[in-house]
Amino acid sequence: MLKKLKGQSTFTLSKKNDRKYARLAVKKINEQNAFTLIEMMIVLLVISVLLIITIPNITTHNSTINTKGCDALKKMVEAQVQAYKMDNNTEPISIVNLQSKGYLTAEQSSCPNGDKITIDSEGKVDSGT
Repeated sequence: MLKKLKGQSTFTLSKKNDRKYARLAVKKINEQNAFTLIEMMIVLLVISVLLIITIPNITTHNSTINTKGCDALKKMVEAQVQAYKMDNNTEPISIVNLQSKGYLTAEQSSCPNGDKITIDSEGKVDSGT
């Protein structure tokens, strides 16, 4: 119970209540749930297994992504070759012609996997190392 002592502007707890609240505080601290070392090890084990499963899967899909990216780039270059033919009434001799006229940028001359894009004399687009 709170009592106001003479000459003090603050309230204090009586000694009986002090002990009661102190015991409750200690009991509350002892009842707090925490992770044990074994629980933490199990969580780390589960995370490790998930990483072991997903990382090889990601690396196999990386080559598929690069291949599909190269196919898409070849189709885009084929479209630019067609646009060049319509604008200039001639076939482009090489990728350099398309780049110099602004149909392609320098980055678009090679695939994401490193293969170079080439144009043959008939205007067909191919990728090779």
